[in-house]
Amino acid sequence: MPTEPKTEEQPRILRYGLIGVGCMGQEHIRNLALIPGSEVVAIADPTESSRAEALRQLGHPVAEYLNHRELLDSEVVDALVIATPNDTHWEILKDIFASGKKIPILIEKPLCSSTEECDALESAAAGYGAPVWVAMEYRYMPPVQAMLEPVRNGELGRVRMFTLTEHRHPFLDKVEQWNRFNERTGGTLVEKACHFFDLMRYVLDDEPVRIYASGAADVNHQDENYDGRVPDIIDNAYVIVDFEHGARALFDLCMFAEGSEFHEHLSIIGDKAKVECFVPVAPEHWPGHEDVPAEIVLSPRNPPNPVRKAIEVDEKILAAGGHHGSTYYEHLGFRSTVLGESAVEVTVQDGLRAVRMGLAAEQSAREGKAVELNFSR
Repeated sequence: MPTEPKTEEQPRILRYGLIGVGCMGQEHIRNLALIPGSEVVAIADPTESSRAEALRQLGHPVAEYLNHRELLDSEVVDALVIATPNDTHWEILKDIFASGKKIPILIEKPLCSSTEECDALESAAAGYGAPVWVAMEYRYMPPVQAMLEPVRNGELGRVRMFTLTEHRHPFLDKVEQWNRFNERTGGTLVEKACHFFDLMRYVLDDEPVRIYASGAADVNHQDENYDGRVPDIIDNAYVIVDFEHGARALFDLCMFAEGSEFHEHLSIIGDKAKVECFVPVAPEHWPGHEDVPAEIVLSPRNPPNPVRKAIEVDEKILAAGGHHGSTYYEHLGFRSTVLGESAVEVTVQDGLRAVRMGLAAEQSAREGKAVELNFSR
């Protein structure tokens, strides 16, 4: 996890332009406000209400644009943050790549939303002369980083199983309710689960070879109708992933379980021990739940003696977003990359492989059979 920034009398100012300032764009605004040397100088969004709320949170006027092309033409930024609906990502990136500009980019997940876009983006990004960082926030949750310590130092032995459970609230309301439809999101197992597919590859340090999913739309959004269209995203699923070197992972998703105390429960099991991570629901989704800390539990096989450890996160960082502090730490890493101090940690390839896993899982859930994967290293 990126370390806290070094104390500087006058840290270098980085001027950020935000493309998309809805729910997630505003989370980026709040987190950048916590990092010295970060200045949002421009926003681009076609929705007036989103721009107005972003300006309210910024507390001062900045350059406003209706679309990303106007922002790019302005030449006022050192870095871009893209937080627009999934189906717009490729078109925005394509315009940036074609502009001839070399501006570092932090782009929200999923990187794109279809196989065709994956193929085109992989080729186009190869020639871009500036860093592109894919926002896989879950890597940067402090409790997730803490649970990785015994994995990396060998306390678990050889890891064989990884279970990722997310029991949460339904999809939030978004502009035009774009997140209700497969054609705009890539499907729930792309939109929501790409974080977890990325974690599978990151934790196991391996590539998937086979994926099987079972999912359905059983509870949420059943009585919603938008201009004659009924939402078609699934709201629960099990996904099993086999990896090249024999480990396997399970993703368990339920989006009508907002009564759960812990939003995520991750479990990594090796031949010597198990480590678990419990991440509480964000207070904004369950008011009054502010005092429940995240925790990890290390459970050796011999002698069997579970050890629990609370993972505390600064309250200001927790209050800045709904991803348990991860957006803040992600931005520390991105800032370091923009300043030329470190390499991109979540690459375009990482982002594309997470999307391809999600698309394969959606296909498997539709067809009722396993889908083979072949990611050449």
